[in-house]
Amino acid sequence: MNQLIESEVMTSSLQALTEKNIQILEKEMLKHEQADCPVVHRFGPNLYIREVTIDAGVFSIGHYQKTEHLNIMISGRVTMFHEDGSRTELIAPQVFVSQPGRKIGYIHEKMVWQNVYSTSETDIEKLEELYLDKSGTWDQHQNDKTLFIRSDHLEDVEDYHLAIAEFGFDHQTVRQQTENTADQIPMPYGNYKMQIADSVIDGKGVFATGNIESGEVIAPALLEAQRTPVGRYTNHSKTPNAMMVLKGNNNADLVAIKPIKGCQGGNLGEEITVNYRQVLGLSLRRIECQE
Repeated sequence: MNQLIESEVMTSSLQALTEKNIQILEKEMLKHEQADCPVVHRFGPNLYIREVTIDAGVFSIGHYQKTEHLNIMISGRVTMFHEDGSRTELIAPQVFVSQPGRKIGYIHEKMVWQNVYSTSETDIEKLEELYLDKSGTWDQHQNDKTLFIRSDHLEDVEDYHLAIAEFGFDHQTVRQQTENTADQIPMPYGNYKMQIADSVIDGKGVFATGNIESGEVIAPALLEAQRTPVGRYTNHSKTPNAMMVLKGNNNADLVAIKPIKGCQGGNLGEEITVNYRQVLGLSLRRIECQE
């Protein structure tokens, strides 16, 4: 997903949207800078809404949707490209059911689009596995990107070991606590600009999908002494962009301490991190308050 690129590859691929041509087009687009496309995840009883905002002037190729589902186009204007070579212009508001397949379009006016699914699942990784099929081209792009950025976080990994040692812990002890599911609960219903995904720092991490402002509450991390996935998976950084904030009654929120960038193209945004020294200090104070 990026600003429109005029090229022979794009022109020829759009004339016949075979799976092969879509792969060629996707590979070409991934060579270029990706456009901002903040995503908000909205959850209610048996309901998941994936909401994306895309600016004007952006050409977008979506992942393959495995199932038919409800679509709500809240605002904007977009030209959709179809396999038979035809095009359809959609002007908001629009509500319709789409069939399995990939949505390919050029956004003329800033667009807010919702994909609506009936499900009780709140784990976004599982939801993506259930509803989306990502291409081999995309997977290879992600693997190459991971190898490129892994070295950027070596200092964070080193400082993590120093931080936990200051409180008398080692990595094995911390890992055991992370994997202890006795005090863990799913994410509650709500609206989230983040998701859990694989991290180059360690295991899983919390990543921004929407743009997050400094001081914004990202998500609950602790609810009545029970850890949410955010409380479980937020990784350490020497230069964190968030912190844990106690609210009383054994509740705590993950709060941004600087602006955090959301999704660009299909890429997740920045990993949301804290300094474990601050988190462990809060934990000790919480224990003292309970005694």
